[in-house]
Amino acid sequence: MNDNIDRLKNSVFESIKHTNEIGQEYWSARELYVVLDYKKWDKFLNVIDKAKVACQNSGFEVQDHFPRVEKMVDLGSGAKRDIGDLFLTRYACYLIIQNADPSKEIVALGQTYFAIQTRKQELAEQEFDFNKKTEEEKRLYLRLEMIEHNKQLAEAAKNAGVIQPIEYAIFQNWGYKGLYNGLDAKGIHKKKGLKKSQNILDHMGSTELAANLFRATQTEEKLKRDNVKSKEQANKTHYEVGKKVRKTIEELGGTMPENLPTAESIKQLVKNNNPNQLNEESNNEDVE
Repeated sequence: MNDNIDRLKNSVFESIKHTNEIGQEYWSARELYVVLDYKKWDKFLNVIDKAKVACQNSGFEVQDHFPRVEKMVDLGSGAKRDIGDLFLTRYACYLIIQNADPSKEIVALGQTYFAIQTRKQELAEQEFDFNKKTEEEKRLYLRLEMIEHNKQLAEAAKNAGVIQPIEYAIFQNWGYKGLYNGLDAKGIHKKKGLKKSQNILDHMGSTELAANLFRATQTEEKLKRDNVKSKEQANKTHYEVGKKVRKTIEELGGTMPENLPTAESIKQLVKNNNPNQLNEESNNEDVE
């Protein structure tokens, strides 16, 4: 049984899993459609429609589990067209798999995978309800997520050609510049009234940490998705993602990250919860 679970963890469903700005997993319907070996998108939409009905009948909001997003494709004329996609939660995938063609071997594998993983997610959500946490608990959760995703971002940057520590420092600063309206790490320290020895991320509130987590996760995915292979392009990618996150905050009427209040250091709480991660973070996070 353990061998089967390990095999499922390393399955094709894991390989197409994505992560959003607060660490939540999701799957692209367009990618799942290919994995499940459907030849026509319209037929797969019929499966999705059945899954939506099951979702609604279970008392859940369909939009929460099947949100539509744009997916632009190039046309022969040079123009682009939105063919649409859905960002599916694990539960949405589970419902789709249950309504898919049972004669397909990959569907049988998916039924086992999503049944196990959906239950694991339910148990995890019972243990951690983000909205019910205090500001300090939210900061701790997001700060630990930031440590983990910065390590993943560092690996993606390395694969893109950002090798030397000074190159990674420059790469990180380009992300900050995009998100903080041209401010690099040194400029943020000055704006926030922090000493050079103080880690910027340790002094962020939950809102600012969430924005930076979004920047990190989306940059990592874009570096991989676009197969970036030069440090110059990696820097540009990080800057553009940071700038888009900033634009989203602006469109929603939020406070710009450089204007959010400087919080008390959360370093001791992080150390108490994940001391090993804290020891590793210096190479992957706050740089000037």
